[in-house]
Amino acid sequence: MVLELQHAVRERFAEVVEEVLGVKVEDPALGFPPSAEMGEISVTACFDLAKRLRQPPRKIAEQVAARLLPLAGVRQATVAGPGYINLSLDRAKLAASALNARIGRLLPASKPRPQAGKILVEHTSINPNKAAHVGHLRNAVLGDTLARLLRFQGRDVEVQNYIDNTGVQVADVLVGLVHLEKKSLKDVRAMVDGASNPRFDYYCWDLYARVFERYESEPAMLQRRSETLKIIEKGEGELAQMAELVATAISRLHLETMRRINVRYELLVQESEILRLNFWQHAFELMKKSGAIHFEESGKNRGCWVMSLDESPTSEPDSKAAGEEEDVKIIVRSNDTVTYVGKDIAYHLWKFALLGRDFQYHRFYRYPDGKEAWRTSVEGENGAPAF
Repeated sequence: MVLELQHAVRERFAEVVEEVLGVKVEDPALGFPPSAEMGEISVTACFDLAKRLRQPPRKIAEQVAARLLPLAGVRQATVAGPGYINLSLDRAKLAASALNARIGRLLPASKPRPQAGKILVEHTSINPNKAAHVGHLRNAVLGDTLARLLRFQGRDVEVQNYIDNTGVQVADVLVGLVHLEKKSLKDVRAMVDGASNPRFDYYCWDLYARVFERYESEPAMLQRRSETLKIIEKGEGELAQMAELVATAISRLHLETMRRINVRYELLVQESEILRLNFWQHAFELMKKSGAIHFEESGKNRGCWVMSLDESPTSEPDSKAAGEEEDVKIIVRSNDTVTYVGKDIAYHLWKFALLGRDFQYHRFYRYPDGKEAWRTSVEGENGAPAF
C-alpha cells in the first residue's frame, strides 16, 4: 500500500510539473517530514527542478502544490520551508482500502458449505450486580468476533451468556440495598420500573463499592453476605425475590449496552436454574462417585468439598509453602454454599449433554429487527428454539 501510494504521488507530481512548468520529470525524489504533524510524505524534487528552471524551490513548490490534489489517499498538500511539499494522508480511507483489499484476497471463490454440528460460543458473562465496563466490552467484542468468523465459515453457531445471578456479587448488592440503603422489595421494584438517575446498573455499581468499604470498616458485616448468599441459593422469600429482580434488571441493561456495539446473544443461562432444576445436585453426585472431589476433614479447608489440582490425589492442601499456589479448588464451602466453580462445572456438563436433563426457556429480550434472546427458566414457554 505504501509503495503504491508513493508511486501515485510521483506520477501526479510529474503530470502537474509538465502541465504547469512545461518540463518532464522522471522519478521525482520523495522524503519524510520531520514530524507527523507536518504530514507523512514529503516531495523534495522541487530543489532539483530549481537548477533547471532557475527559480527558487519554494516558488516551484507553491505552483505545483496548488494543482497536486485531488490525489487518492491524500488529504492535504502544504508548502513548507524553502521548497518542500508535505502531504497529509487520509488515514481512515487508506486503512479502509487496505482492509478491503486484504479481505478480498481472503474471500473464497464461493460461499463456504455449511458444516455439521453446532458450535456453542459463551462470552461476556458479566456478574449482574453492576454496569458493564470497558473490560467486559473487550471480552464481548472478542467473543462476538469469534462467533462471526465461525458463521462466515458456514458453521451453526449459538451464542450464550452465563448469568451468575446467585453469586457473592449479587449478595453484596443485596446487603447494600437492605442494610445500608434500608430498601424493601417494593422500593427496589419502584427503582427498576421508574426512570432512575443514575441508571439502575450504575447505582448498584456505586452501592457495591460502598458495601466493600463497610466490610473493611466493619468486618462483622461479612456475616450478612453469608446469610444473604444462602437465602439467594435457596430461592425463597422476599430477599430471594429482590435478588431475582436486581439480576434481571441489570442483565437487561447489559444487553442494551451490548446492543450499542452490535453484540447479540441467543441464550442467557442463569445460574439459578442450575440450582432450581437440580443440575448442581446431579453434577455433585457424579463428581463424588467419580472421585473428582473429596471432603476435607481437617486443615484450613475443613468442612469443604474440594477438587484436587495436583496430579497426586493424596496431596495435602496444608503442605504447600507460604506464597505457593493452591493445589485444591473449593467446590462447596463449609457453610454448604456452592462456589462459582461448582455451578460452572454443572453448566459445562449440560453443554456436553452429560447430565441427562435440560433447562426450560422463555423469551427475555427482543432486538429491533425482531430477533429474540431467550433465558433459562424453571417453567418454559412454547416456541423456544432447540438450544
